Amino acid sequence: MHRRVYSHRKAKNAAKTFRRLISYIFKYYKFQYIIVIISIAISSLANIAGTYFLSILIDDFLEPNIGNVFFDFTPMAVAISIMAGIFLVGVIATYITNRLMINISQGVMMIIRNQVFKHMEALPIRFFDTHTHGELMSRFTNDIDTLRQMISQSIPQLILSTVTIVGIFISMLILSPLLTLIVIIMIILMVFIVRKLGSRSAENFIKRQQALGRMNGFIEEMIEGQKVVKVFSHEEKAKADFDIINDDLTDATTKANTYANILMPIMGNLGYFTYAITAAVGGIIAIFNISNRSLGQIASFLEFSRKFTRPITQISQQFNAIIMALAGAERTFEILDQKPDSDEGSVTLTYARFNQLGNLEETKERTGIWAWKEPLKDGIKLTQIKGNVVFENVHFGYSPDKTVLININLYANPGQKIAFVGSTGAGKTTITNLLNRFYDINEGIITYDGIDIKNIKKADLRRSLSMVLQDTHLFTGTVKDNIRYGRLSATDEEVYEAARLANADYFISHLPQGYDTILTNDGENLSQGQRQLLAIARAAIADPPVLILDEATSSIDTRTEKLIEKGMDKLMEGRTVFVIAHRLSTVRDSDAIMVLEQGEIIERGSHDDLIKQKGKYYQLYTGMFELS
Repeated sequence: MHRRVYSHRKAKNAAKTFRRLISYIFKYYKFQYIIVIISIAISSLANIAGTYFLSILIDDFLEPNIGNVFFDFTPMAVAISIMAGIFLVGVIATYITNRLMINISQGVMMIIRNQVFKHMEALPIRFFDTHTHGELMSRFTNDIDTLRQMISQSIPQLILSTVTIVGIFISMLILSPLLTLIVIIMIILMVFIVRKLGSRSAENFIKRQQALGRMNGFIEEMIEGQKVVKVFSHEEKAKADFDIINDDLTDATTKANTYANILMPIMGNLGYFTYAITAAVGGIIAIFNISNRSLGQIASFLEFSRKFTRPITQISQQFNAIIMALAGAERTFEILDQKPDSDEGSVTLTYARFNQLGNLEETKERTGIWAWKEPLKDGIKLTQIKGNVVFENVHFGYSPDKTVLININLYANPGQKIAFVGSTGAGKTTITNLLNRFYDINEGIITYDGIDIKNIKKADLRRSLSMVLQDTHLFTGTVKDNIRYGRLSATDEEVYEAARLANADYFISHLPQGYDTILTNDGENLSQGQRQLLAIARAAIADPPVLILDEATSSIDTRTEKLIEKGMDKLMEGRTVFVIAHRLSTVRDSDAIMVLEQGEIIERGSHDDLIKQKGKYYQLYTGMFELS
């Protein structure tokens, strides 16, 4: 059973990814982030100033007045008031930092999501064929969401901790170089431990994310395939497989949290040990008046030494979040770095009409006449779209080492119905994918009304075609909206007419709210046949000159198929139609039937001609050979 795996890993180039992520902040929120940096500095300096004030309080106010209960409290009250004001400024600065970082983090995530979605809409079909839906969804949700904690918490914490460490270190050097040396020795030990435990923790957090991705993919598959699981009574197997994945997740999470959780107690105890040693040495210095250090200075130093380990611990706590965020950011940027679908075409699609002289001229009104608008050096050339499609010596492969279509030659005159039959993998759907330019051919040429399709803008080329696929997709919205998806400017009456044409009007009228019935989850409240009828109605309302039916009636029973035959005939009238079908009864009336085998056209002709040849088509039609 195939399982979707979401790859959470360390970023390949963490520094480059970090710079790219930071560039979003400074590009879109530069002014706000400068305020954040200033606010962080003010908050940190206010905290340092408050600690340094302790030495002033002891040396200038308390120690000189020991035993004197009548000393003047006014100067000390003024000093305390000043420090209270400094602390208040620090509190306000912290509040501003938190508020702005929430806005910045959510804003950056919104911008990145918008960019990823817009860029994804410009990517070629090949990209989506090589990436699972679950993997892409993971990048939109899990990966981008990891950026929130990094931007709103980790980066400000790094700045705050860095400013605090520098400020405290300078203050400690001023107060006592000897005691500072003791603290530095202990800090080196702490950094060594942080690196060891931090790397182990990060490694297991990445394993946890990988296991979580496997679990998400497995659950998604089980929910989608629940009917298949129950049909084959594989509930116990599904439970056993889930237990294995769940055990892996539990094991990785336990190890990750173990290393992460023991880091704080170890760092805390080392901090207390450092404080104890510093206090003992500081007491000796104060008692014996070594280095001419006052009691207040020693007290302030002890407070600084206690606070010095805190930002180091805080940095270590953000280490794993930063690793995961950078990995998520890199996976997100991988989508943005994908090359968009190239389009060198200059020929566009337009509405046209014939003037009194019988010449074709462009119009903005929908006239029922389509034309190719080809720019020339001395003006434009309009060519009426009739649906004349020609494949000449076309070769194609999805990869260089595997050719799918070999020397395909075919033509479809305007209004003809061309059918493709053959085994699965013979290349039937690939031909229609090439006509839409979902993929570009390796050799040969495909022309549309005499114009090389490479010269036609892809969006306009696809607007001139309409496809009804075997796998129907319906969007969340009303029945009316789903039919109108074929042409967004269609009126309600045109929607009703398209539904009647596809013989979908009867079942729609019996829905709870008729055409206003809300469809959800790909139309789960409709049968497969009903969903396919809506797809046919969607194609009908588009009213294109060329129609592609890829197993369009495969999910419709024989009775329903007969009901829509007249509607389909009317839909196909005057159009060039390409039909892919396993049910050969649906292609008997085709103008030409192409029999494909291993990427080559081995037979072609009308139904009667192919029956007379008594070749592969004859074997298929008479049941001597079955399509696989």
